[in-house]
Formats: sequence, structure tokens, C-alpha cells
Amino acid sequence: MSILQQTTIDAIRNGEAPLLASWISNLEQGGALRDSRISKEEVSVQAKDFLRLLVAASATGDAADLAKSEWADSRQFLESLSRSRALQGFDSHHTAYFIFSLKRPLFDLLRSTYEHDPQVLTSELWAISELLDTLGMHTIRAFQKSREDVIMRQQEELLELSTPVVKLWDGVLALPMIGTLDSQRTQVVMESLLQRIVETGSEIAIIDITGVPTVDTLVAQHLLKTVTAIRLMGADCIISGIRPQIAQTIVHLGLDLGGIVTKANLADALALALKRSGLSVVKAG
Repeated sequence: MSILQQTTIDAIRNGEAPLLASWISNLEQGGALRDSRISKEEVSVQAKDFLRLLVAASATGDAADLAKSEWADSRQFLESLSRSRALQGFDSHHTAYFIFSLKRPLFDLLRSTYEHDPQVLTSELWAISELLDTLGMHTIRAFQKSREDVIMRQQEELLELSTPVVKLWDGVLALPMIGTLDSQRTQVVMESLLQRIVETGSEIAIIDITGVPTVDTLVAQHLLKTVTAIRLMGADCIISGIRPQIAQTIVHLGLDLGGIVTKANLADALALALKRSGLSVVKAG
């Protein structure tokens, strides 16, 4: 690719209004404006802003290298556009189509501008095509990164929500766990639980694994690490939710959970915790 001819840049600048109208018409025909998540007015403003950035960058910048400073504003615009589309729930095709749908209006403009000079027309058509392809690919990459950031943040939020630390009684905390326990989740569990132990001054922590589907060697190791960290904080730990299937699995695997107090359900674990705290629950009256 190379710098566009000044005649091409002038033609785009002078024909901005009909070019934008044709571009918006293409977007409408392609179904890009049928979604209620984005309005035609918003897309029109974005199209106008991008076209002016494109003209400004093309006047001084070599389209062969979008990393150059001349394209900084265009890159920033496309990255912002991709991020907003990702947050709105659009896919990469919808986002890239915003750029690629500009090809036909520009091609039509170039044909009318260089209708008597086919050699220059061919050269400029190729330059514009490569430029929009490069900008479109940059948009897709920016969208994918934004989407990955959204997914990662959602996973972190779900992970935090799936490991709530509940205060059952003064000095007694419970952590009901649901789903698979892996290294990343174990780290979140330990951080959340240890932080709550410090905040509340609790002396007993109950880890309920009723919602953990399976217990293997790796899961047992994660539990042991968590229990060890809790003990280092000066608190005791009780593991509840040891179902018959899990108990058999632990025995068959030869896992050593010696020194760890286990209970079949959360109610039994709470009763033991209250007993250790010198408390008892009796029926009123």
C-alpha cells in the first residue's frame, strides 16, 4: 500500500455528504441498523467521524503501516468502537461490517473520479481496498480483545459470586462451594476466607463441599492447602458435605485427610462449631 493520491482525498472530502448517505444505505441493506441496541443516528455520527479521520490520516500517512503516528486517532477510534460494540453484545461480523460496507461507496466514487484514467483508477481501487481491509482486521482484533476482557471479567465476577463467605454465628464462618475446585478457584477461596477471618475475628471456618461434584487427588490437595492456610491464621476448619460417594472415592484413592474434621452435612458442622464455642441450641419453651 502507499499514500493515496491527493485527487482521491479531495474527492472523498468534497463528496462527504453523498458518500455518507450511500454508506448508511449499505449498512441498512446489510441489516446492521435493524438492531434496537444501536440507533441510526449513533451510527451516522460514528460514520461521519471515521470518514474524517480516514481522510486526515490518508493525507499524510502511508496506509502500509497503521502503527505510524498519523493513524493513531483512527486506531483509537476503531478500538473505542469495537469496545462499545462488545459491551453492547454485538459480534465481530457486525463490528467489522461497519468498515467493509464503506468499500462500495468509495469504489463508486473512485470510478466516477477516474473514469477517463483506468490505470490510476485500478491503482487507487487497490490502495483503498487494502486500506479498508487492514482497518477492518484491526477492528476485528480490537473487538476480540475487548470481548476477551469482558468474558474474563465476567468469569472473575462469577468466581467471586460462587465462593461467598457467610457468617453463620459469632466466630463461625461458612464457605459453601459449588462446582469444580481448581487451582485458580482455590486461590480465590483462600483469599476470601482468610480476609473474612481477619475482618470478623472468627475462630472456626466451615467449608461445605456439598455442591462439589467430585473429589479427586487434586481437589483434596486444594482443600488441604486451604485448611493449612486457615490454621496458620489461628482458626479451626471443618469440612462438611462428605457424601457417601465422595467418602468412597477418598478411600479408593487412598487420600489422607487425617487431622481434618469432616461432617456429612452443614447442620452437623454448625452443631460441632457451636459446641466448640461453648454454645448449644435448644428449643424455646
